[in-house]
Order: sequence, then C-alpha cells, then structure tokens
Amino acid sequence: MNRLTPSLLASALLLASAPAFAGDWWIRGGATHVDPKSDNGRLAAGALRVDIDSNTQLGLSLGRFLTDQWAIDVLAATPFSHTARLNGAESVRFKHLPPTVSLQYYFGGRDAAVRPFLGAGVNFTWVYDEQERGPVAGARVELENSWGAAAQAGLLFRLSDTWHATADLRWIDIDSKVRLNGTRIGTANVDPLVFSLMVGTTF
Repeated sequence: MNRLTPSLLASALLLASAPAFAGDWWIRGGATHVDPKSDNGRLAAGALRVDIDSNTQLGLSLGRFLTDQWAIDVLAATPFSHTARLNGAESVRFKHLPPTVSLQYYFGGRDAAVRPFLGAGVNFTWVYDEQERGPVAGARVELENSWGAAAQAGLLFRLSDTWHATADLRWIDIDSKVRLNGTRIGTANVDPLVFSLMVGTTF
C-alpha cells in the first residue's frame, strides 16, 4: 500500500489548496459497476486466453470545487471481486480496490438543473486475495498492482440547494502483470468501463 501514498498525498494537497466556502465540498455514494473489456489478453506465450468478469459494488466519491467550473474528485469503493477464466475455465478469483483521482470540468453554472462534466486523472489498482482453482489449483498466481490513466464523462442533476445526483462513465487503463509460481507469464489487460450512479450532498 505504500505506493498509494503519493497519490493520496497529492489529492489531499489539491483538495486543501484553495480557501473553503459553503458548498465547495461534496460526498457521493451509490452503485459502481466495473466492466472489463472483452478479451483481456493472452498469457504463457499466447497459450492461455484471459477473460475477466464484471462486478458491482458501493462507490464513494469525495470532491471539492476549486472554482465554479473546476473540481477535484477522489473515487473509492468497497472491494470489487472478479473471476478470471483461462481458456474458458474458471481459474483465479481476486479482489481489488481502484482509487482514482480526477481533475474535472463542469459546464454551466452551479444553479443549472443539469451540468455535464468531463474528467481526467490517474488510477491506482491494488490487487489482492488471489484464490487459485481449476487448471491452476495448487499453484501460486499473483496479479500485480497497476498505475494508469483515467478519463470520465458524466452528468450532474441538481435536486436542491444541497443535494444532487450524478451518472458517469469512466475508462481506466489497468494492466496487471501475472506471475505463476514466481515466474512472469504475461499481462492481463483489464481496461474497464466503470459506470456509476450516485446521490450526493454538498457542504
């Protein structure tokens, strides 16, 4: 987890860098769905096709408006759980946490009923609790952590002076190196689309 420290420190500095006013901060919660792309690469010199399934968890967003248009957002979630199949056979179950820090631009004013927004930033994916089964039962499979870029597009719906809802889509570059009994056998290219529906409040 020590490799996550620079990202968290940078986000904390950005969030704290501007003077605070009422309504600058937000917290959001709702459903977040991680949908890896189809065909997640091949391992062992192309002999093993990797396919990773989708999962939905509780997503959380903490953010702050730096100006009326610019904001910084930190996406977190409860642990996602996925199954990786090798040549169609269930092989590895694993969990991951994908904290993502994004700089966002919101169109329109804060009183607008609907505000489109765009975001770009960096993701750190921490992979853990690998559980081998099927063709790799009894072996040790390790999926390494990943750093990558993230892009976002969404809509903010104003519900009241302090409450709002958001719907957004992110693309995240996640590439995890795979080791079998300590030997690297390739890279799983996850590169998911991440869908979120959240309700939030400003303070």
